Amino acid sequence: MMEFHYFILRDEGAEASTDGIFTTSSYDDEGAVADFTNLETVVNVSPIPTSRIHSTHPKALILGDPNSAVQTRSKVNKSSGAHAFVSYVQKQKRTNHKDFHHCLFACFLSQHEPKKISEALEDESWVDAMQEELLQFEIQKVWVLVDLPYGKKAIGTKWVYRNKKDERGVVVRNKARLVAQGHRQEEGIDYDEVFAPVARLEAIRIFLAFASYMGFVVYQMDVKSAFLYGKIDEEVYVSQPPGFQDPKHPKKVYKVVKALYGLHQAPRAWYATLSTFLLKNGYRRGTIDKTLFLKKDKNDIILVQVYVDDIIFGSTKKSWCDEFEALMKSRFQMSSMGELTFFLGLQVKQKEDGIFISQDKYVAEILKKFDFANVKTASTPIETQKPLVKDEEASDVDVHLYRSMIGSLMYLTASRPDIMFAVCACSRFQVTPKTSHLSAVKRIFRYLKGKPKLGLWYPRVSSFDLESYSDSDYAGANLDRKSTTGGCQFLGRRLISWQCKNKKQTFVATFKLQKQNMLALQAACGQVL
Repeated sequence: MMEFHYFILRDEGAEASTDGIFTTSSYDDEGAVADFTNLETVVNVSPIPTSRIHSTHPKALILGDPNSAVQTRSKVNKSSGAHAFVSYVQKQKRTNHKDFHHCLFACFLSQHEPKKISEALEDESWVDAMQEELLQFEIQKVWVLVDLPYGKKAIGTKWVYRNKKDERGVVVRNKARLVAQGHRQEEGIDYDEVFAPVARLEAIRIFLAFASYMGFVVYQMDVKSAFLYGKIDEEVYVSQPPGFQDPKHPKKVYKVVKALYGLHQAPRAWYATLSTFLLKNGYRRGTIDKTLFLKKDKNDIILVQVYVDDIIFGSTKKSWCDEFEALMKSRFQMSSMGELTFFLGLQVKQKEDGIFISQDKYVAEILKKFDFANVKTASTPIETQKPLVKDEEASDVDVHLYRSMIGSLMYLTASRPDIMFAVCACSRFQVTPKTSHLSAVKRIFRYLKGKPKLGLWYPRVSSFDLESYSDSDYAGANLDRKSTTGGCQFLGRRLISWQCKNKKQTFVATFKLQKQNMLALQAACGQVL
């Protein structure tokens, strides 16, 4: 074997630096004199040629082709991400760039979401993402390559590409998901029962309200390829993934053993696997909310809330959180995301004196999307003296634009009850919207422009008593004279649920207001329960 002697040149008078490699002080000073007296004069070289691969380094762990030549900066492909990274380092040289972490993401992650498989195959980042997805299929033994039986139909597959972003909007991961074209499934043949373990937003707010009251920290975990853990009972066949067909068996199909994304029964199969696992390990399922799991003793409690493959949990005892995390990782491939900061589009700030929920990043996105970034602001979300009517004489507007704006605003009401009434009032006219209705929607956006950072504050110092409020009017709907009702529910000073006053009652107002209030109270009691 070759025998090498390594040495380091440094200025004898210089002190060792512990700065990072991209700071000025981390480079050798110019003009330093090297001491050449400590160099080896004899190097022993074996006449027997040896491989570049060390015997203690497994070939499976080598990235790239081990037989390829050494790549220097001049030999790096000019169009590759590695060349962009090297160019950046060369350009910055001895300056410490404040956006260096953003550069790392930009160099090694694609910022573009492909629309077609042909685009993705031209980008190394998306090819790696697709290979990672298929590796999960291999690990979980999702399917088996077989000949398509006579009389059976194979369901098509397609790739879906998404850039995962953090709460700052920075791309942190390229995710390629292989999904089955579930719309081609036939009920009774390809699937029977359908159920999705989706928690309601009220449940998430109650969870955070309880966490603020008890004073514990909420954490978040993500299950990698969650649906692949669920087993299905039906006989389902899917075509081979586009771009990754087996060259030796191009006409064969895959028989699905586990629940593939896109199949109608996939959410049910995943929920059955997860709930069975938690119940076997001492957790109890919620009586009303089936996506809530808890475990408690005399003094401590741990809560686990499931939203498909996203899991949030918290406990009065930190060790219980660590045990739950270890328990989940022993059965599933999990990604620990630390303290909860961003969940289902909600920004969550956990502080010592409470929890704040907002959607100001989402507000900025929809303002930019509908070109309201530079408009005059409005003090209120709706005109109080001018109720909305059908206005049949006014001109029609683009129905697709109108519905898109309403849909964006409806999602924002998850943390903004101040716009609930206005959004519901405008949503009544989605069939044939007029210019007056579009003006009312634009007023909501102008209101958001002036108040983008409002949200829900759940203080720690407050009682946990349940309070509910309800109200109803008499013939409040000027279109059909139906009564409208609304209400809200608090846990102490924490607003957890609200219903729009524009929600019509199912009858025409022909009797006394007291009876209508009783019906509104009945609806409020149902929400309380």
